[in-house]
Amino acid sequence: MNGVTQTQTPGTSRAPEFRFAQEALGGLRQELLDDAFAYRPLSPVQVNAKIARFLPKRTRARAGYFPHAVVAFCALIAFAGGVDRAETSFIPLQLAVTFAPAAIVLLTLVRPVLAFWVSLGSAPFLGAATDYDGGWPWSVTTFFTHLVVLAVVAARTRPRAAAWMWVVTAGFCLFTEVFLGIGRGSNSFPMLFVSALVLLTVTVFQIRRQADRAVTAQQTVTAQERSKRTLLEERTTIARELHDVVAHHMSVVAIQAEAAPYRVENPPPELEQAFLTIRENAVAALTELRRILGVVRAEDYEAPDAPQPTLADLDALVANVREAGLDVEKTVTGAVRELPQGVELSAYRIVQEALSNVLRHAPGAAAKVEVSYVLGGLGLRIANGPARGLVKPARHPATTPQGGLRPPPPMGAGHGITGMRERVTMLGGEMTAGATEDGGYEVAAFVPVSREEAVS
Repeated sequence: MNGVTQTQTPGTSRAPEFRFAQEALGGLRQELLDDAFAYRPLSPVQVNAKIARFLPKRTRARAGYFPHAVVAFCALIAFAGGVDRAETSFIPLQLAVTFAPAAIVLLTLVRPVLAFWVSLGSAPFLGAATDYDGGWPWSVTTFFTHLVVLAVVAARTRPRAAAWMWVVTAGFCLFTEVFLGIGRGSNSFPMLFVSALVLLTVTVFQIRRQADRAVTAQQTVTAQERSKRTLLEERTTIARELHDVVAHHMSVVAIQAEAAPYRVENPPPELEQAFLTIRENAVAALTELRRILGVVRAEDYEAPDAPQPTLADLDALVANVREAGLDVEKTVTGAVRELPQGVELSAYRIVQEALSNVLRHAPGAAAKVEVSYVLGGLGLRIANGPARGLVKPARHPATTPQGGLRPPPPMGAGHGITGMRERVTMLGGEMTAGATEDGGYEVAAFVPVSREEAVS
């Protein structure tokens, strides 16, 4: 019969009660002993914007020091109590009784845990030198001082520290009652009862504040992730559209390279080989482009069955918007010329999204579309006035294509500006978007186009 030998480590051989007591004492040491002398100055708090707007400008800048003012006011009350109840004629002891409670309260601003121990340890001595008609071991002044210290320290530490402070205070009351009782009435029970209410109230508010901070942090992370996701979706949309443009031109290059040798009578072998190499490179590039773009295509993506829109199609877009109930004025300045197809497509999409935003967010407003052909590129400006009423458009320009135009992929609610900015940045341009002084909104963009890129 095989025997099984069980090896017990010191940690596993101990009783559960012993481990529980060890963990409890470890929590006490961590909360109230290890950080007893830690220097932790109270930082200004962040003032709620809704409350700050009702304060004067000079007071608003210092509103974050309101907790410091409350602690200082409590210290002033403790000082007044020490002056009123000091019964010793010995001057140094009288000064200690007068200033010690206020100093203990102020100590919570820089060394909160140390202030708790000092308040607890000084209570019998201060009580013996004052008129402690309120009972033993707490005089009226030390009773008030210790409650203030408990509240401030609980607000500045973790909830577990509040529980340990109450336990230590209860142990201190028991010790003074048994070993230091001097025949006077006890006020330990009132101290334990009131301190429990104070600590419970402060702990509840602290836990709620921590929960609010956690929710705010989570919402911030969620908003950032949503913004990143929207940006990636918009970049994917742009990549799909540019694929259609580039694929068309690469196909034309491949076809022309294949047909070029037949346009020349008796072409030299070197020329034929050069055109063959051009065609092979164009076909290889087109294959790689389709393979890479296939990764970012959505499962339900359908290739366009009509040419991509250009600036020449703005008249049809403006007509659609007018039919939808928006008063639009279009202005073209400069020498109109044909631009690279990627620039024309992005410019069209920017105008389309800007006008869609006007319909959604500024019903009844008048809009202006300005297209400027300048020497160094293309300028766009779409501005609208303030909303003038609730207008339900009969149809939306983004979903009512005309002239063979297909509707653009959705940019996501509230993220149209992100998509427009991404298109402009991709082309090396600049864009500004913001509210105007009359309550409207303006989108202005400039896309640089060099002479080499412009199509003659």
